[in-house]
Amino acid sequence: MRSLFVFALLGACVPAPAQTPDWSKINGEAMRHFQALVQIDSTDPPGNETRVVEYVRKVLEAEGIPVTVVAKEPARANLIARLKGNGSKRPLLIMGHTDTVQVDLAKWTFPPFSATRQGGYVYGRGTLDDKSDLLAAMMTMLLLKRSNAQLDRDVIFVAEAGEEAATGPGIEYLVNEHWNDIEAEICLAEAGGVRRSNGRPVYATVETTEKQPKGARLISKGPAGHGSRPLRSSAVVHLARAVEKIAMWDPPMRLNDTTRYYFEKLATFSGPDEAARYRGLVDPQKAPAIREYMAEHNPLAYSMLHTSISPNIIQGGYQVNVIPSEAEATLDIRALPDENMPAFYELMRRVINDPAVEVVPNTKNQRPGAAPSRLDGEGFRAVEAAYRKIYGVMTLPMMQTGATDMAFLRAKGMQCYGVGAMVDEEDAPQGFGPHSDQERILEEALYKHTQFFWEAVTGLAARKN
Repeated sequence: MRSLFVFALLGACVPAPAQTPDWSKINGEAMRHFQALVQIDSTDPPGNETRVVEYVRKVLEAEGIPVTVVAKEPARANLIARLKGNGSKRPLLIMGHTDTVQVDLAKWTFPPFSATRQGGYVYGRGTLDDKSDLLAAMMTMLLLKRSNAQLDRDVIFVAEAGEEAATGPGIEYLVNEHWNDIEAEICLAEAGGVRRSNGRPVYATVETTEKQPKGARLISKGPAGHGSRPLRSSAVVHLARAVEKIAMWDPPMRLNDTTRYYFEKLATFSGPDEAARYRGLVDPQKAPAIREYMAEHNPLAYSMLHTSISPNIIQGGYQVNVIPSEAEATLDIRALPDENMPAFYELMRRVINDPAVEVVPNTKNQRPGAAPSRLDGEGFRAVEAAYRKIYGVMTLPMMQTGATDMAFLRAKGMQCYGVGAMVDEEDAPQGFGPHSDQERILEEALYKHTQFFWEAVTGLAARKN
């Protein structure tokens, strides 16, 4: 009897695995917090992310979760919170950024910081980028604490400043000055998500690598003169020709493990014509025509194939009747993670083939390069399982054509996976996507994203009996 009593007592002390929350009760709370976060104007610049941090700090501390607030600039604070595990595995970092891009108030139907709920959507700046991730990560911390979840890993939550326009007070400051507070084996942050078409989830994406913002300027020089006597040697004419050559150039295609897997898997559930194009990318005879088609009809897929160039700013001249002696174009170059940029710039010069036009690399807004995160590791498998459980879809690894702050973490050896909420494929072309003038998120998507985060985090960190 005594041994049975001791056995029962020990059994009662064995921690139970994380219990699934009652989502019908959690959803209302999540929506209240989400609307409050969106209603805080954290436009970057200037950011003022400290106001968001103060809200999150109060929510976490009310639940007994210890919080550290660190700042390079007082108005641009970052928040770090940690729930301790037993240390049998290295920590997990979950991260969301608190700043948003700017807005043009005149173009918004609903005020951009109103978090208006209308027709099953929540409208507002940051609803997709990135306060939905911020909310899901925060709610996961609350639920882990409330359930007294037993963890094999520390779970670290970071609400970071400056992702949109100024990494200095955010991720760079955290990596350089507070690395010991955020160091982890695996990170979940922004950049992936679930694609829904005609009201049905189709597939999920996980960002496992990303292109690097590099950039360059084209500077053209020529003789000045009177506008009534046009010069074919004009700097503007030389620049226009150079911009056209670069814009229409098809740089060398190079697939990596992530993009190769992405297109292979995408072909398995695409329509016949699309599937044939995805499969044909590896056929040297078919690939040029396919790339040309994608350049016209699928710019996202086209950008994944190579280092891309977009001429976004053109400047030249100061008076209508004066031929300027100099003109300039600013190029947005998004490089493959392993691109040899000096060699690429030299290739650009050969494509332009004009001694009157100089290619000047841009050294600002740089992010470090790093190897892609593993597809065969615990992080990817946990995210894949969570997407499958919540949405019933397959998961594709993706190379992000834009830039995220995960670049700084990957460069330090962290395995980073970009995730995100469910969006309608039809939304972005209609102006409802991230950075748009009518940014919005499905209410259903917000709830499911919170559930997904819980599943992914507990799958990676919760103790298994």
